[in-house]
Amino acid sequence: MTDSQPDTLPMDAVKTYLLGLQDRICEELAEEDGREDFIVDSWERPGGGGGRSRVLAGGAVFEKAGVNFSHVLGEGLPPSATAARPELAGRSYQAMGVSLVIHPENPYVPTSHANVRLFVAEKPGEAPVWWFGGGYDLTPYYGFEEDCVHWHSTAREACAPFGDDIYPRFKRWCDEYFYLPHRQEPRGAGGIFYDNLDSGARAADFAFTRDVGEAFHQGYAGIVRSRMDRSWDEADRHHQLVRRGRYVEFNLLYDRGTLFGLKTGGNIEAILMSLPPEVRWP
Repeated sequence: MTDSQPDTLPMDAVKTYLLGLQDRICEELAEEDGREDFIVDSWERPGGGGGRSRVLAGGAVFEKAGVNFSHVLGEGLPPSATAARPELAGRSYQAMGVSLVIHPENPYVPTSHANVRLFVAEKPGEAPVWWFGGGYDLTPYYGFEEDCVHWHSTAREACAPFGDDIYPRFKRWCDEYFYLPHRQEPRGAGGIFYDNLDSGARAADFAFTRDVGEAFHQGYAGIVRSRMDRSWDEADRHHQLVRRGRYVEFNLLYDRGTLFGLKTGGNIEAILMSLPPEVRWP
């Protein structure tokens, strides 16, 4: 992902896109569920910035679908964020993005997660540090090969215009990231994941991030529609709730976005929006 020369990218352009992406995904989820009554919470962060959380709860298809936009600002990053990148110490920062997690009612419909984000760190007298990150992944409770093939084919198509090496590299990154070391098992069926994307051409990196944002629902919608009417029983529900525990374990122990939000004074309800309403550890 390179361009002819480094370029500039207005922050407002990224923010406008992200807010529109949140709206479009919510509209698509409402169409599939048959409901449009999202709970909307617009919030401000004491340290600077804020966001807009939108949650569909107790739907016909989605037990909980949360789609969050945030744009937060701060004056200092926690040590955990600067340990691997000491050049960020002492810089102010901005982080904006859309993140979503969908927990369906039917155990045969997989949970899915996606996010796209931009991070900027600045210091007087020095060039700002920019990078994009994001991706999406699938967590089935009952695995179907055709669903996984469709999911990964959509991801491959989204990556293809940006280079033949992008999909295999970001797929591998996803497999390595969404892994539970204490369980020695992957969280789900994978997808794509990337971070610290800074090719020197911000417009090109933003174009890739937009394609990732748009491709998520293309991959997920067909799986939802093919499984949402399948019958299930209490044994299926029990299995789903136990497997959801793995999702919760990863988000609270390892997920970088969750940990960053908690350590920088983020909105707690928005950060924990990704957790399912019911889960079991028998």
